[in-house]
Amino acid sequence: MTPADDVARVSTVVAVDPATAFAVFTEEIDAWWRRGPRWRFHSDREGSLRFEPGVGGRLLESYPDGGEHVVGEIQVWEPGRRLVFGWRGRDFEPGERTEVEVRFERVAAGTRVTLEHRGWAALRPDHPARHGLAGPAFTAMIGLFWGDLFTRMRHHAARRAAS
Repeated sequence: MTPADDVARVSTVVAVDPATAFAVFTEEIDAWWRRGPRWRFHSDREGSLRFEPGVGGRLLESYPDGGEHVVGEIQVWEPGRRLVFGWRGRDFEPGERTEVEVRFERVAAGTRVTLEHRGWAALRPDHPARHGLAGPAFTAMIGLFWGDLFTRMRHHAARRAAS
């Protein structure tokens, strides 16, 4: 795996300022994140996603029975600028993790939100998260996953700005 194959990148422009884009991403994640087995962390349980704000906080999916899946811990929390958090998929073993960085940059049309999901090289080539894919095919699949979610986030932000 080359360094380029280790990182999936996606970007979109949302029609709100950077502070609002950060709030939409973090405070309203459950409103725009897709539901269902491909998107949530436990396909047999209906949960809700939320960030615990600040460095050391967590991204987690909580379930009505009180259970939760800790997706990752927040390493960087800079509202309106940058967010970095760990990522543990539902099929990750203890100690396995990747990292997600999200940057928010003011542009004429609002805010460019850029996400990098990296650290895939640390997972073995036959890891279930790879779905049998390697190299550019694998990072393209991860990019499509995030790209679909970013489309939902962009539409959610637009509805929020219109209200």
